[in-house]
Amino acid sequence: MLHFTVERLTFDTLTELPNSWQAADYLALLTKTGYDNPTEIAADELQAMTHMALTELEPTEAARLVLDYLFEDQLSSGQVENLAHQMLTEKLWEENPELAQHEGFFKATQLLYTAYNGKFPRAEAVQFQVQLTAEEPEALTVFDAQPEAPLLRLLAQGMPDNTLLKRLFQEQLAGTSFPEAPSILWQLTPSNKQASSVVFTVVSSAYWLDDFKYADSYQATTHADAPEPDES
Repeated sequence: MLHFTVERLTFDTLTELPNSWQAADYLALLTKTGYDNPTEIAADELQAMTHMALTELEPTEAARLVLDYLFEDQLSSGQVENLAHQMLTEKLWEENPELAQHEGFFKATQLLYTAYNGKFPRAEAVQFQVQLTAEEPEALTVFDAQPEAPLLRLLAQGMPDNTLLKRLFQEQLAGTSFPEAPSILWQLTPSNKQASSVVFTVVSSAYWLDDFKYADSYQATTHADAPEPDES
């Protein structure tokens, strides 16, 4: 076991993921709506024009278009059709069984919620900074290759026993295989790395990590996932 001091430095609630929609995304969506010459739109007007173009469609049709764009190779047309209807009332970034698609569902709902002035569910994410100080400096290498699982194991220990992450992933947190971890931590950015400490900026769904806002500074242990067996 690797021993750390975990300190929550900041905590904020977001309704939009940082850098989630870029100019290229807006241009692609405008093209899908049939907008003429979207490349002639000024960069600072792309978002507003995309919202306007989407609202000229029925909400489910707009949802279908956005899902088609985000999940082009992942969802069948039938799945897109069903999900486009569900998006109007359901928080797919929390309720859909495919965790790997949760960030995409959040991005889609966030865009449509803004465009349609609240006809879609309000999306909530969290962003926080956490400083990890290792008892032994070499322990920091646990975050070098696949940091999500060992980081989640540390974060979980700062949250209440009844928090959803602990209830649904008790075995993964205790064990050596947590393949869902990268689908829970949507954005993970290390900074301020010192000999025995590092700061991570974390972006995730409030569904999983809202309870971390109650964490302060605490001692915790973690470990990496076991290497995948070589199938060759």
